[in-house]
Amino acid sequence: MTHFLSSDKNPEGYKLEDVLKRVRNDILYRATKIMDDDKPEAQHVLANNMEILKLLTESIALAEDSTQVLNRAFGSSKPGAPRIGK
Repeated sequence: MTHFLSSDKNPEGYKLEDVLKRVRNDILYRATKIMDDDKPEAQHVLANNMEILKLLTESIALAEDSTQVLNRAFGSSKPGAPRIGK
């Protein structure tokens, strides 16, 4: 069973792209808190966060693409009935 994502057992869950966007927003918020900190550790963490943000943005695009493929092929999802898989 999924904890966050929508599924047949969790119809109130979220779409993957929505979860990833919220995580990205949280990281952006944290990054603004350390962007003016010149300590090497802060700059290292900031650089890591920037790379994570890039990967999250790519992941969001992939998740949105999957949603579009499923919507075109099978229409909007309906609670309790997966569009693909068992």
